[in-house]
Amino acid sequence: MPMTSTTIRKLVPAAVLTAAALFWFVGRAGGSSAAVVVPPPAVDMPRAAGPGRQTVVVAGGCFWGVEAVFRHVKGVVEATSGYAGGSAATAQYELVSEGNTGHAESVRVTFDPTQVSLGQLLQVFFSVAHDPTEVNRQGPDSGTQYRSAVFVTSAAQKRVADAYIAQLDRAKVFARPIATQVSTLAAFYPAEAYHQDYAALHPHNPYIVINDAPKVTHLRDLFPALYRAPSAH
Repeated sequence: MPMTSTTIRKLVPAAVLTAAALFWFVGRAGGSSAAVVVPPPAVDMPRAAGPGRQTVVVAGGCFWGVEAVFRHVKGVVEATSGYAGGSAATAQYELVSEGNTGHAESVRVTFDPTQVSLGQLLQVFFSVAHDPTEVNRQGPDSGTQYRSAVFVTSAAQKRVADAYIAQLDRAKVFARPIATQVSTLAAFYPAEAYHQDYAALHPHNPYIVINDAPKVTHLRDLFPALYRAPSAH
């Protein structure tokens, strides 16, 4: 297996990463931990009248960091790392990492619509979870499996996502056009158990320290009303 960034960060324990490898991470991390304050969506779904569950699947680079962000959002019941965009036969990390399965590393966000709206979740997604202007890459990771995408589960969700992207592009919030793809979710396949809640369980992994922990900090600082403190592990 070639020693790509994915191989290093996923398969080599943090304790044996050399100083050279850590330097490589620092040099390549670039804007992966940057945050951009974006306005709230002008079009959103109304808050539900009673408790319930809704889901949306988002993709924005390595699922570790995206999952970590949404696990800290109030109203999110569950955030699960997994794969979307390809078939069940190829929903395996080793195959997805090759970049030709159609899958994107994704996170299924299950939320209570009485506590948080889809629009608020998308505001967090575009602000702190990733850089939506990157095409088939995110920070030190490149390939179609790291593309920016929103996999919606209803026509109403698609309307909100499409309208928000158009709103942000019109406002020129970002220096480049948003590259996020919006499509209907065909299926979501949970990732292997060792990927779940990875950032919280491996806080000293250099990849997490450099690329993902800052995203959670940005969430806390930019969205204090939505931020939920981490639970004990």
